[in-house]
Amino acid sequence: MLFVDAGGGSMLPLGEITEAQHADTVGRNVKGVPFTVRKALPLPAPGASVILAGSTAATEGTGAFKRLRGLEGGGAGLRPQLDPRPEGPRRPGEHALGPGATRTPGLVALAGPDAAHPQGLLDRLAAKIPMGRVGEPDEIAEAAVFLASDDASFVAGLELFVEGGQAQIRYSGARARPRDAGVPDPLS
Repeated sequence: MLFVDAGGGSMLPLGEITEAQHADTVGRNVKGVPFTVRKALPLPAPGASVILAGSTAATEGTGAFKRLRGLEGGGAGLRPQLDPRPEGPRRPGEHALGPGATRTPGLVALAGPDAAHPQGLLDRLAAKIPMGRVGEPDEIAEAAVFLASDDASFVAGLELFVEGGQAQIRYSGARARPRDAGVPDPLS
């Protein structure tokens, strides 16, 4: 399996971001995936799956991450280009995976250095998700393993969202929890 994921950015609104910060975000989100795939595509064995990770920011874009909406689709947007027809499909599974808010060191670091802020950020993100919590890294990994497994032998070209319903279900309780003072809020 070849799993390619690139992404990230700062939590600054458009009016506050510098050109260097924007260039960094574009470099990771727009350039990172295609150039990684170009270099790595010859490496997997015949029949291996290729999974490109995107983000729910590509479909939703919330708060300070709204400017990422057009940038985060890099992985999912590249997937249709992987099938080199007319010779036929190169691999049985060429998919895109769209994780939502997931408790990773990168996400937690967005809350800043104050030890009290990460839980506030995770709580606000969870309030936006119909399942009422953020995802765990193992849940994203299990979805990728499924797409690469024989259990997905008749699944092709899928964009699978693993995001607790955040981008797929409109949730009326989305902003029910109060903001914590001083914690960056990607939802506003």
